[in-house]
Amino acid sequence: MSDTIRVAVTGAAGQIGYALVFRIAAGGLFGPEQKVRLQLLEVPQAENALQGVVMELRDGAFPLVEEIVPTSEPRKAFEGADWTLCVGSIPRKPGMERSELLGLNGKIFVQQGKILAEVAAGDARVLVVGNPCNTNAWIAMQAGKGLSSDRWFAMTRLDENRAKARLAEKAGVSVRQVDRLAIWGNHSTTMYPDFTNARIDGKPATQVITDRNWLEGDFLKSVQQRGAEVLKARGLSSAASAAQAAIDTVRTLHQGTAAGDWTSVAVCSDGSYGVPKGLMCSFPIKALGKGRWEIVQGLKLDEFGQKKLAATLAELEEEKVAAAQAVGI
Repeated sequence: MSDTIRVAVTGAAGQIGYALVFRIAAGGLFGPEQKVRLQLLEVPQAENALQGVVMELRDGAFPLVEEIVPTSEPRKAFEGADWTLCVGSIPRKPGMERSELLGLNGKIFVQQGKILAEVAAGDARVLVVGNPCNTNAWIAMQAGKGLSSDRWFAMTRLDENRAKARLAEKAGVSVRQVDRLAIWGNHSTTMYPDFTNARIDGKPATQVITDRNWLEGDFLKSVQQRGAEVLKARGLSSAASAAQAAIDTVRTLHQGTAAGDWTSVAVCSDGSYGVPKGLMCSFPIKALGKGRWEIVQGLKLDEFGQKKLAATLAELEEEKVAAAQAVGI
């Protein structure tokens, strides 16, 4: 990468985008010395809002920001991008079938995938945040064959963060003391937060929290349904926590995971753990730094975990078929 890292953000004037871009400008992704060029994409209808975001960014006088490029043209936004955070997507509305949502978003991600493969940096990485993020990432990856499959990611770190917070609260410890917590599968209500391989203060989580009924019941439900709870409470979807999770994802992939630990992000499956090859699935991931990664091998899932993995994989397969039909991939 050059001295200045080019970061493209789609949906930059939206709720998550607004919470995200100031963190990037302040050094949240790559550290307090790394200069960045912000390439911010919005739909034409939101160009005025985007100009307001740019005004605030400039008023913030962030010393790491070399340049800000606001645009409604994807090609301009993605040109030379080292990292692209695809935040913008069409939300599901009342009465909308999931297949309809996949079709609408599919067209967006086909276009973005093609353009990214054409104009992004040679070592570009892409994190899809906009939901349904696993399948949106799969669509973009199919359309953007010019970027190798190991460059595409979908965000499940928000689920990981939520799960760590619940375990820490239950155990009465700091969230810093919870590690090795992996999310398996889809970023949806079927995803599985793997408490059986997690640790609390260096001990197996199941030895610290011995109430298995709580782990399989209230804990699982609280993580899977947290997005709906936030929406009900504030009348809006999770934004600041989603932005934090995006920051955590890129920063971890860039810097690497701590020794003996792993993180959660959806990647293109190589067949590990029986996950069909090519499926965008969340795994326990060892980040090697500079965007490189590998799937942690040798973990055991008990019967409960295997059933949960099978359920989320079935959903991912269904979404993949529906998306392929909707956009003709």
